Formats: sequence, C-alpha cells, structure tokens
Amino acid sequence: MQELDTFKLIERISALLRSEERKKYAAIGLQPVHGQVLEYLAKCNKYSNTHAAVAEYLGLTKGTVSQTIQILERKRYLDKTTDLLDGRVVHLSLTDTGKQLIDELKPLDIFKQAESKVSRQEFDTIGQALQTTLGVLQKVNESKSFGLCRSCHYFSVEQHHYQCGLTEQPLDREDTDKICRDHLPIPNSFIDQE
Repeated sequence: MQELDTFKLIERISALLRSEERKKYAAIGLQPVHGQVLEYLAKCNKYSNTHAAVAEYLGLTKGTVSQTIQILERKRYLDKTTDLLDGRVVHLSLTDTGKQLIDELKPLDIFKQAESKVSRQEFDTIGQALQTTLGVLQKVNESKSFGLCRSCHYFSVEQHHYQCGLTEQPLDREDTDKICRDHLPIPNSFIDQE
C-alpha cells in the first residue's frame, strides 16, 4: 500500500508541474514538448543532437519530433546543420534565442520555491517528503489540494459519526478515505513558514 501511495504522490506532483509548464509555454505560443526538445538539445552532445536521438530520448514518434523541430526552427530557437562526414545526418543546435528561452523558463519557479522550503526539512519516509513537497507546490501555485477527507481541516469526529465542518453533513466511513475538491489542508507550520 505504501508503494501505491508514494506513486500517487509522484503522479500528483507531476500533474501539477505539467499544468504549470503548459501555462508558461502557452503564454509564449509553445507546447511543453517544444520545451522538452529544447532542454534536451541544450544538454546533449554532438553525437546525440539528431532527430532520431530526440525521439528516442523523449519517447516520441519521428513525426511528432519532425513537426516540433519545424516549429522551433521557424521561431528561430534552433538551427539545423548537415553532418560533414555523413550528409544524411542533420544535427540540431540551439540558437542564442533558444538558449535564452531555456534560461528563462526552467526550472519552474514554483518548483524552485518548493525545493527551497522542503530541502530544510528532514523526513522519515519518502512519502512524507513527497506529501510535504506536494503541499508546498499546491500552496505556491494556489491550487486546490484534493486531499483525503480525513486529512482535511473541516473533518471531525462527532459523537458517533464523522462530520464535514464545511457542509455540516455527516460523512460515511468510506468517504473519509476518498479525495475531496473542497479539501483544506490542516495548517503545517513548516509549509506555512516563509
């Protein structure tokens, strides 16, 4: 069960970061895949800066990579150069504009903020570290937590039943183990520190 919880936390953190990444790239008329290609090209060597290597590294189809590279070339973020020894091979390299874009967009600001807060804390399990990281990312991003009902500020145990303080309604036992869009995390002094 612990492995599943850890996986779900990683999945949730990834979804939050992808959402933030989509917003950033959309603001400049690009998709996240464009940024992923640029980031790869910024760190690969001269033997790995080809269409095929990009497709293999990112797990994308050749068609997707080809279309992505065409867009990035039109926007002047990358250049193509034919290999001197094998004219069939085309090398890809970032232009100064492409390098500048990578510097401006990565890493995500919310992740840098979360990393700075979480790195000062010690954890007993990876699950605790991931849960804290997720909480910080959600707070910085001002997104809903969608946490488990029983971990909510509004959750309480009344005389012989569970109660939601927001709706003032009793809760079924099985609902307390499910996620809720109105979830309000219980204040965590570490997360709330500035």
